Amino acid sequence: MYNNWEELEESIEKCNKCKLCKTRQNIVFGVGNRNADIMLIGEGPGADEDRQGFPFVGRAGQLMDKAFEGLGIERNNVYIANIVKCRPPGNRVPEDDEAASCLDYLRNQVILVKPKIIVLLGSTALKNICGKEYGITSARGKWIEKKGILYMPTWHPAALLRDENKKIEFWKDLKEVVRKYKEIENN
Repeated sequence: MYNNWEELEESIEKCNKCKLCKTRQNIVFGVGNRNADIMLIGEGPGADEDRQGFPFVGRAGQLMDKAFEGLGIERNNVYIANIVKCRPPGNRVPEDDEAASCLDYLRNQVILVKPKIIVLLGSTALKNICGKEYGITSARGKWIEKKGILYMPTWHPAALLRDENKKIEFWKDLKEVVRKYKEIENN
């Protein structure tokens, strides 16, 4: 457990706990407001993210940014991270051992950020954070509360690129996050 961002990031930069470190160009640590009330967690970096070192900068991230814009969410007011910090080859789903190697880093990020709401983007984020028994299709759009944090599972933005019909549900889920956040702020 690291008590500050610098030590945590330095530890991740030196990480070689799994085979993903062998093929990465950059670690993709996380980005945004380190005191955010809303945190988003995705699966892992894609090619653009690996090249630039920032999460959600490719096509899926651009789509997410458009949703943010439409809902009045400032990207720099939320914190965005991933289950794994290095790109899985060919953008495949991280293997269980790879995710397990990174989870303590992510938990440390959550502890440092102290978000009130975490948006879980896709099945990999949902299963690694809330448990393998959860499925994204059945859990999507429904609040889950654990250890004082509210979780909203929704589609990963990359899924929206493959299936246009999911955009409406993604929008509704983010709209619900904004509604709940305002409710928390007003209480």
